[in-house]
Amino acid sequence: MNMNLIERDSRYVWHPYTQMQTTPAPIGIVRGEGAYLYAGDGRKYFDAVASWWVNLHGHSHSYIAEKVSEQLRTLEHAMFAGFTHPPAVDLAERLLEVLPSDQAKVFYSDDGSTAVEVAVKMAMQYWSNKGTPRNRLIALKDAYHGDTFGAMSVSSRSTFTAPFSPLLFEVDFIDVPVKGSEEEALEQLRRIMLEREDEIAAFIFEPLVQGTAGMVMYEPGPLDQLLKICREHGILTIADEVMTGFGRTGKLFACNYLEQQPDIFCFSKGITGGTMAFGATTCTQQVFDAFLSGDKLKTFFHGHSFTANPLACAASLASLDILVEPETMESIARISRQHEAFAGKIAGHRSVRQVRCRGTIFALEWETGDSTSYFSGLRDKLYNFFLENGIIMRPLGNIIYIMPPYCSTEEELDFVYQTIELALEKFSA
Repeated sequence: MNMNLIERDSRYVWHPYTQMQTTPAPIGIVRGEGAYLYAGDGRKYFDAVASWWVNLHGHSHSYIAEKVSEQLRTLEHAMFAGFTHPPAVDLAERLLEVLPSDQAKVFYSDDGSTAVEVAVKMAMQYWSNKGTPRNRLIALKDAYHGDTFGAMSVSSRSTFTAPFSPLLFEVDFIDVPVKGSEEEALEQLRRIMLEREDEIAAFIFEPLVQGTAGMVMYEPGPLDQLLKICREHGILTIADEVMTGFGRTGKLFACNYLEQQPDIFCFSKGITGGTMAFGATTCTQQVFDAFLSGDKLKTFFHGHSFTANPLACAASLASLDILVEPETMESIARISRQHEAFAGKIAGHRSVRQVRCRGTIFALEWETGDSTSYFSGLRDKLYNFFLENGIIMRPLGNIIYIMPPYCSTEEELDFVYQTIELALEKFSA
């Protein structure tokens, strides 16, 4: 069969979030190094979105590759029901060392959506095991928590979930406490507690940054108040740190900005440094204790064939080693400063509706004359423009964002900023 990579892909492969009839052929990537991906035709692309927010330290990182290779030669996998292994225990210890002190147990899964699925099931069964079943959750409007059914249920009802809407369980959505909406969000939560407190199992949220909503950002203070209300009413709280975890917001975790701490955390994406799929859900001792019983029906019946895969655990341990190095933390701080400086430079441009930053995350909302939309006609124009200039961006409608690997240099980011300025003139409001 004498076909090239793209022809073979077109014949056999179905891509995610892609209308396969109308979308142009994909770019064939054959290797990665540092902040760049290299195509088969010799072109290189700066990975400004860290390959869907997963890559922390750069592609093909030699230290992570070495640790995964060592593990592969020792133990590639063993089922995790009735067995354990050093990488899983080592990683649990390391995670709990850097998480808030009340986190006590780690439950492994396969990706971000399943980490959330675990958290949702954990919260619901917590109440069932206590003899007071509660099957309703509270979430933020415009939330995105994943594509499995539980994760879709606690996500915003949208075009993406419409075909499955009859199968999604009911959720109470409250306003995101962005500037100007803080009191309304608090009042909505209080009203729900007054009306149906004994039905609510948990409140789930993306702390400080809602990714798929368009990198919507809000302050720690209002979130602290929301969590305090939940705590006063005995409602469990779930932080979805799948995107924000491991340094993205400038601190190790977005919840490090908070005084109130959630009962359950969800992790994926950057946990392995972007090396492979993996997920983890952590919880307090109180949550865990609700599953301890002589009654086997109170067991948490959830698992995956590749739960706690040793290779993924080894990659995660290696990524953590790199993450906590002073050089990495300084890179995170530098990227944050660069984003802030560039945001200040372009904030008044006629084509900028809003620009916002949180740590290593930069977002620019284009002024189009219309409301923000994932299906904005500007999206494809911006996507193609940046590709032509050697930069991978994946606009969320009329919103572009930068979430680079931490190895990105000052000069590389300056190149991205300069290209954004060119785009602001080319696609002027």
